[in-house]
Amino acid sequence: MTPLALAVIAIALLFDYINGFHDSANSIATIVATRVLRPLHAVLWAASFNLLAAFVLGTGVATSISKDYVDARIVTPYVVLAGLLGAIIWNLITWWLGLPTSSSHALIGGYAGAAIAKAGFTGLVSGKWLTTILFIVLSPMIGMVLAYVLMLAVHWIFRRTPPSRADRYFRRLQLLSSALFSCAHGTNDAQKTMGIITAMLISIGYQRDSHIRPWVIAFASCAIGLGTLSGGWRIVKTMGSRLTRLKPRSGFCAETAAAVAIFFPTVLGLPVSTTHAIAGSIAGVGSVNRRKAVRWAVAGEIAWAWVLTIPCSAFVASVCFIVIRVIQENA
Repeated sequence: MTPLALAVIAIALLFDYINGFHDSANSIATIVATRVLRPLHAVLWAASFNLLAAFVLGTGVATSISKDYVDARIVTPYVVLAGLLGAIIWNLITWWLGLPTSSSHALIGGYAGAAIAKAGFTGLVSGKWLTTILFIVLSPMIGMVLAYVLMLAVHWIFRRTPPSRADRYFRRLQLLSSALFSCAHGTNDAQKTMGIITAMLISIGYQRDSHIRPWVIAFASCAIGLGTLSGGWRIVKTMGSRLTRLKPRSGFCAETAAAVAIFFPTVLGLPVSTTHAIAGSIAGVGSVNRRKAVRWAVAGEIAWAWVLTIPCSAFVASVCFIVIRVIQENA
């Protein structure tokens, strides 16, 4: 394996690490906001289930990323490198601003931008682009509707139970819902990096098919787990308190609904945004009591960041590819 390929793998794992601390808010925001676990315990809990999921729940999303978005014939280590740089730069910008954007969409946007910079739009595979873009809208909507229905059901089932007693039940149940959501996060998010590394390995002739090697699974899973342990406290604050105020029962409903909203497209091999799913779910539980319980202005800021993620990361990646090509030509 060439030094360039090893360097690209290292940068891919750096992206996975950044993905972990950028998206750690998805796994722990609700459980921290409801004070079920302390922040350090919450990230340890989430990181453990991130790792577990990546090893035992399959690699369908990784395989899809490696072959269904960019034409394998135009993929080179430089295309992968530029795509990763575009995604990393956009992730860091939105992390600094405290916006819970999608690392998944940043990565596929960056990958597409680098491919377009090299070969134009013919470098893209029609494949799953339309479905993926559609899930930018569907993912938060599914999470919102499921969370709303779950919250109504919880209110009805526990209508005669004192709130303090019900909250004791849901503080325990939220450990399960948080674990379920962390599994969903691990089985979808960690796999993007696995797919990108596999695409690069195919491009240099290291392997011929889209089979995800065990060492790729191990490295990517550990990187996202370490990133989650680092925490993303700016985004935790946005998701856990600025969007709406959460209690143990609403945290349980939000996490459970978001996990279902993620597992469904994961089965289809689609890289869905865990951020979109949990944000929609939190808005869903908040709107049960009254519409004004959700800070819709904050939700609007988040939505704009969602819309801009793919084109912005694609633009940054295309600029990175052009710069890399100029440096390569003048070297």
